[in-house]
This record gives sequence, C-alpha cells and structure tokens, in this order.
Amino acid sequence: MPGYGLPKGTKGLLPWKWADDRLKASHNYWIATARPDGKPHLIVIWGLWLEGVFYFSTGRESRKAKNLSMQAYCVIGTEDADQAVAMEGIAEEEPDRAVRRKVLTLYERKYKFDMSSMEEDILNLKEPIYAVRPTVVFGLDEKKFVNSATRWQF
Repeated sequence: MPGYGLPKGTKGLLPWKWADDRLKASHNYWIATARPDGKPHLIVIWGLWLEGVFYFSTGRESRKAKNLSMQAYCVIGTEDADQAVAMEGIAEEEPDRAVRRKVLTLYERKYKFDMSSMEEDILNLKEPIYAVRPTVVFGLDEKKFVNSATRWQF
C-alpha cells in the first residue's frame, strides 16, 4: 500500500483464517460491479462463503446481473468496516444443479427466508446463482491497521 507508511515484512499480518471467518460470518455483503459505460454500481446482497467460493443469487434482469454479463470482474466486501474483508474476483454463473440446491438450502438456513418460490427457476438455470472465485483478498483490522493490512493472492 504505497504512501501509507506500512512496515516492511510479514510481522503482524493477518492469517487467512481471519479473513475466512469474516467471509463466512458476514450477514450482508457489498458487491461492486461495472456498468457497460464503466460507471460503478454498488449494492448490498446476501451471500454464502463456502469452501473458498462466494455464492449469491439475483434476478437475471437486475443491474448487477446485467453488469456481470458484460464484465465478470467484481468486488465483494463484508459488512463490518472495522474488520473489513474485500475480495476481488470473477463471477460466473454456477451451472451445477447440486451446488445450486445446496446454496438454496443454506440461504434458507442462514437468512431464515423461504426460497421455494424461486427454487424452480434457480434449479433450471432461468435465474442465476453466481460463484465468485477470488483473485485477490484484502484484510484490514482498523485497530491494528498499520501492522495488519494484509493481501492474499490466488
């Protein structure tokens, strides 16, 4: 992070488990995508961090889905800015029916939200579930910022 005066070396850097725990525990997430004209779009979403992949659903006609159909790069952020995790990655529609079913089940459990009205369209690929695989993840613990600002590359 040029210009921030951060120390050189690895002392104080956050372990991957720190980021992994926050990606799992966040209730709401931010997603940033780019419109076709390059303007940014930022919105809150629900999602699941499972085995190194972030999953979320949305309507095919939503702004974020339209943006992702043109440019698959996005940024996912957790809700807690004091212990922030920001993940850059590539969003692709998840084609696997078993994974889609698992995501639906876990969504219902995590958010206590009945997904049955959307289940058929999601399972039959009419509505997307996206899988975002990270390329870079940043971790920032505000109280330990100078020593703990961490970047993981994939």
